[in-house]
Amino acid sequence: MSDPALRPVRVDFAPIRAVCIDLDGTLLDTIPDLAAAANRMLVDVGLVPLDAAQVGRFVGKGAEVLIARSLAAAGRPEAAGSPFYALARDRFFDNYRALNGLASVVYEGVSEGLASLRGQGLALACVTNKPVEFVGPLFERFDLARHFDFTIGGDSLPVRKPHPGPFLEACRRWSLAPSQVLAVGDSANDALAARAA
Repeated sequence: MSDPALRPVRVDFAPIRAVCIDLDGTLLDTIPDLAAAANRMLVDVGLVPLDAAQVGRFVGKGAEVLIARSLAAAGRPEAAGSPFYALARDRFFDNYRALNGLASVVYEGVSEGLASLRGQGLALACVTNKPVEFVGPLFERFDLARHFDFTIGGDSLPVRKPHPGPFLEACRRWSLAPSQVLAVGDSANDALAARAA
């Protein structure tokens, strides 16, 4: 493995009492909706849509990065503070509100896995870089909210993964030490944040 964030690390754990679980790419395949929203955004601002698989590779570091990468790939790189970026950002979020959950799918075994973790007495939190407003509709659509004590989204704190802040906030809410909490995710962002916590 070339990415140091993904190399195995030996850690001496206290008994695990809780689990922080990522959303996109871990519980749900949300790429179809994110790609559709990004492509609608591009059309809305006068750019040519991208291949959905290409947009899918931009997912994982939050909506702001997805928007910036999509604009750049469509030939219009923009700084996050520019008026054009702000317009594109507004269009992306409007489109995603309309599309959120329509083509997403829950991965096989997720509901059973969450129920099993709960059955073992573990506390669960969803810790995602997705803005909170988009998590609720997905949880309702796929009946996942019942498994989680709370959600920490990409806009819940001033920092997002790979910063350890979201995981440390989950530990604080549970009154647990980080060594008592396991993190489950699908990206280097998750691994980097968990190890830093």
